[in-house]
Amino acid sequence: MQHNIFTTMRSLKFPEGCKGTQVYAINPTGGEGGGGGCGGKVGEKFLQHLQDLRANSIRTKSSRNSHPPTNQTTRTNVSVESLLPAGFPTVDFMEPQIEPCLKSVDFVESLAAVYKKVEDSSQFEKSERFLEQCAVFKGLCDPKLFRNSLRCARQHAVDVHSKVVLASWLRFERREDELIGLSAMDCCGRNLECPRACLLPGYDPESVNDPCVCSRGELEGGVLMGDGGECSTSDIDEAAGGGGGGDDDDCDMSFCIGDDEIRGVRYNVASLSRPFRAMLYGEFKESRREKINFSQNGISAEGMRAAMIFSRTKRLGSFELKIVLELLSLANRFCCEELKSACDAHLASLVCDMEEAMMLIEYGLEEGAYLLVAACLQVILRELPFSMHNPYVMKLFCGSEGRERLASVGHASFLLYYFLSQIAMEEEMKSNNTVMLLERLGECATEDWQKQLAYHQLGVVMLERTEYKDAQKWFEEAVEAGHIYSSVGVARAKYNRGHKYSAYKMMNSLISDHTPVGWMYQERSLYCTGKEKLMDLNTATELDPTLSFPYKCRAVLLVQENKLESAISELNKIIGFKVSPDCLELRAWISIVLEDYEGALRDVRALLTLDPNYMMFYGKKHGDQLVELLRPLVQQYSQADCWMQLYDRWSSVDDIGSLAVVHQMLANDPRKSLLWFRQSLLLLRLNCQKAAMRSLRLARNYSTSDHEKFVYEGWILYDTGHREEALSKAEQSISIQRSFEAFFLKAYALADSSLDPESSKYVIQLLEEALRCPSDGLRKGQALNNLGSVYVDCEKFDLAADCYMSALEIKHTRAHQGLARVYHLKNQRKAAYDEMTKLIEKARNNASAYEKRSEYCDRDMAKSDLSTATQLDPLRTYPYRYRAAVLMDDHKEAEAIRELARVIAFKPDLQLLHLRAAFYDSMGDTSCTLRDCEAALCLDPNHNGTIELYKRARERGNEPEK
Repeated sequence: MQHNIFTTMRSLKFPEGCKGTQVYAINPTGGEGGGGGCGGKVGEKFLQHLQDLRANSIRTKSSRNSHPPTNQTTRTNVSVESLLPAGFPTVDFMEPQIEPCLKSVDFVESLAAVYKKVEDSSQFEKSERFLEQCAVFKGLCDPKLFRNSLRCARQHAVDVHSKVVLASWLRFERREDELIGLSAMDCCGRNLECPRACLLPGYDPESVNDPCVCSRGELEGGVLMGDGGECSTSDIDEAAGGGGGGDDDDCDMSFCIGDDEIRGVRYNVASLSRPFRAMLYGEFKESRREKINFSQNGISAEGMRAAMIFSRTKRLGSFELKIVLELLSLANRFCCEELKSACDAHLASLVCDMEEAMMLIEYGLEEGAYLLVAACLQVILRELPFSMHNPYVMKLFCGSEGRERLASVGHASFLLYYFLSQIAMEEEMKSNNTVMLLERLGECATEDWQKQLAYHQLGVVMLERTEYKDAQKWFEEAVEAGHIYSSVGVARAKYNRGHKYSAYKMMNSLISDHTPVGWMYQERSLYCTGKEKLMDLNTATELDPTLSFPYKCRAVLLVQENKLESAISELNKIIGFKVSPDCLELRAWISIVLEDYEGALRDVRALLTLDPNYMMFYGKKHGDQLVELLRPLVQQYSQADCWMQLYDRWSSVDDIGSLAVVHQMLANDPRKSLLWFRQSLLLLRLNCQKAAMRSLRLARNYSTSDHEKFVYEGWILYDTGHREEALSKAEQSISIQRSFEAFFLKAYALADSSLDPESSKYVIQLLEEALRCPSDGLRKGQALNNLGSVYVDCEKFDLAADCYMSALEIKHTRAHQGLARVYHLKNQRKAAYDEMTKLIEKARNNASAYEKRSEYCDRDMAKSDLSTATQLDPLRTYPYRYRAAVLMDDHKEAEAIRELARVIAFKPDLQLLHLRAAFYDSMGDTSCTLRDCEAALCLDPNHNGTIELYKRARERGNEPEK
């Protein structure tokens, strides 16, 4: 029986023993092959196939020939199994990930529906509706939408529990737990996330962005009394001495506890609760006694004295903690609501760290102290994810008994377990804690969308744990609750249980019963072979070009046909507009086969920037290990050489190449905050916000001065939607030391709004100040580019042109685009077109340049440029809008709608939805106009154009039919 190379490779077991820069050689004679599993004829067969692949490749060898001969010799001796421990990639081990979020067959309908829910909800329901919106937005690539909805949920929260959880979640989104020197209870300065303000009940959405009261030392309204709620000196003296609830002349009764007699005023004590009133004025014998034996009621003499003081003053004094806990117990036993509230608030004000939270939460749960448990819960949540390693915390959150205890005091909710389960899935998806938290999430689910989310995520986790029967059960529960996307999980679980045909039939039915979307064909491709598989993969890409699995699968199929260059080209298509570790890994994998070690090392370094813990080759080798193996095979560069390389690659808009260079520089100098900051800029340019925020946090942590630290904190705040706070950080930095980055941050944040002439003038001054400060050409080029843009907005075209030309002199290539705009505004269209052509020729990532050049040429050339832009980056929306507008001008309404629908299916963008709504409005289709307006307003409720269009459409829809 004959085996092809892929069957052979799957049967091989390669050693993992290659570390550092050691080099091993495959023994072609098999003399030592027994120990390594790759000797003899099997090793020869593998080597021969590698040589055949390389011989058949049409790849240019110029990059290899540039290295010294010693490197060439080293390469021929490299252990193949060290570089490729899993052999060649194969489609048998490739599966697209099932997304652990709500995913709709018609996303526009989902957006419109959740918008209507928000608008139609009462003030007490709005927070929950915004939470549902959060769950919908989780399925989109823009984290800002999720954060904005989370902020709205907090803004409209009414109860303390919701405020505490949502504020903690907002803090977690910034991952401030990773910032060295910050406490979990540090306040951001506004009510939105203030730990003390969150413990105030009530609905006040207008105040959440106001400065909080932390600086004043007390909370308005007296809920948390802090320093402002202390009793008078005479009260303290009474508590410390033998006194009780007033002067001896006023006292008309006393409580006896052991040998102590605590005197008080009968009327005051009776006012504490109805049980005390009944005891002191009712038919009980105590009502006729001046001295009442109170020894058997579980309170000490000191505690009773404190109770007497409270009965008179209605305030808690500076009592010891144990006394307040006694009072809380007494209040519960005798139903003293006012005393209980005071004790609850006082104890809550004492909770500032995990130690106090762990000590007091048990008292709170036992005594039903709502605010105290809320305060303890707040500390625990703000310490996430570290608090998840506390066994008591996980026992409380994960177990059914713990959930019931929290529920008994009003602190078990879908919101709480949604937050906890998301963190658990990020930390360790397969863990038992994750499963238990999701089970509690399901128990708290009451609405359909909540059940869909909880059951679907349980299915995803069980699938990851290879517990396919349970996975299928949970996915089926989610489908029954109305989540159609979970059908993918049912099919996958069936397939893994050996029911391949059943899975295929299920996906067939799904495609037949609904308007097909890309993920349906992607899933069905797993369950078929040959041409049918390729057709499904191609259809999936046609419907949704953002799905990475079809590109990867086609690339691997091309590898199996020995078409390695074509495989690389296939991967380049998606990497050009959507960078992900798995695609970079596969391209590096194929590059190793091609002996393009520089290309492989570049991609491995870039993917480690996105995910520092990435395990390559089906989890067989850590990325860092592969870097060490590849490094000796390429030309070595000093740190100075790396700076030159970074300058060149940044100038040529080679973002992945720049990432690789920065990664190499950080390997040499891992505490260089400037490099971490540069890395974050590149990652933001590649739309990898999560990784960018991690790099920014590291830049901040490695800062050696306060002024530098404030700048990076400012960028973290700005990039997470806190513009005012970012401006404050910039000003703090400038007050310490004038620096390029501080002025640049302030100018950038100020320019992020509609600028009036005075504001524009101020931004210009800030950028000019920045340019006077020391910095390198890369950043100064950006500042000059931004300055030119502000000058253009002020119609100072000559000054703008000077800025852009100065930027180009220091190789800021993107300045070509600004200069083209200046030429265009001066009616020099040919010069603008030529300028954009220069950018296209220089930039490696040039989809935006083709798009912009289309504005400076005739319709036919514009259509060609926009077609190229769409091929290079299908996520750019302008080309679709332009083509649709042209079709509408040509009275081809149906084709225009189809052009927009094509992109909206995988990118529901505000501008696209608004334009399609306007098209529908012009066609008289009111229902579709309303739907698209609602979906657009869900993305941005303040978009004026859509608001006006929606208002007109609603008025027309309410008109009586003639």
